[in-house]
Amino acid sequence: MSRVLMRALGVVGAAAVLAGLVAVPWVAPYFYIFIATEVVILGLLAASFNLVFGYAGMLSFGHAAFYGVGAYATALVLLHLQWPLIACLAVSAVAGAALALVIGFLSVRLDEVYFAMLTLAFGMMVFGVAYQWRSVTNGSDGIAGFMLTDFAPGVGWVLDDPAVYYHVVLGVVIVAAALLYLICRSSFGQVLRAIAQNPERVAFCGLNVRAYRLAAFTVAGAFAGLAGGLMAPFLRVASPEMLHWSMSAEPVLMAILGGTGYFLGPFVGAALFVLLETWITGFTEAWMLVLGVLLALMVMFFRRGVFGTALAWLTRRTGDRS
Repeated sequence: MSRVLMRALGVVGAAAVLAGLVAVPWVAPYFYIFIATEVVILGLLAASFNLVFGYAGMLSFGHAAFYGVGAYATALVLLHLQWPLIACLAVSAVAGAALALVIGFLSVRLDEVYFAMLTLAFGMMVFGVAYQWRSVTNGSDGIAGFMLTDFAPGVGWVLDDPAVYYHVVLGVVIVAAALLYLICRSSFGQVLRAIAQNPERVAFCGLNVRAYRLAAFTVAGAFAGLAGGLMAPFLRVASPEMLHWSMSAEPVLMAILGGTGYFLGPFVGAALFVLLETWITGFTEAWMLVLGVLLALMVMFFRRGVFGTALAWLTRRTGDRS
């Protein structure tokens, strides 16, 4: 009985959240449309990281490299080729996957802290290339001045309108999240969970652990690149800061804050992270200190993440009543 009730509550809750997200531009000022757009994009970035960390058990400190490369890919294509946005997003996903394939091939043979440090090193190398290769990336100034064209041929959406672009971002992220959910729920996702728990036992079953890790790393890179491809038109710039190692810490915090053991956890973590940052910066200059304290307390007292803890509490409540 409790399981049926939980599924019903989940469906109703998901429908309510989705309806609320769709209605944001109709009921909220432009400022909150910008905040909602950032939350949705960073939610996808955090979810892509969660495939590597929450499912495959690999802690990557270089995830911003794929996000930034996706942003640069979209900015360069818009600047020089003026392709429709949907084509630019496809290029950004391919660019993120290609970079992840190269870095992952050299990294997945290592485990735990060695893997984390190697991904951090590669992320810093990618940042260095973007910062120094001025003829392509424009160095520290980044790539700006590109114009948004149609979303797709024959579609007359005005992407310069923040409300229209928000709905485009929301639609793309919903589709991407659905694909990522299917991947996580597939046999591939189940093997990744098994690898995270006991890679030796999976290897004894005859499965190639490195190949599965590399596949997960590459898929995560594609979705991170897609998130970067959405962020560049939103910010109207692709800058080296999007590749910086400190940017790699954000999806880590978001995933842990929301709950790495749950698919929706990173999206909840992204919303909490952005909203807390926006709220705190509004009343103090020492916002980094206050935000750090709040995040530390939330991680300490919500051991499963905010979403995971809330879900566990709701499960106990419905179980007690059944």
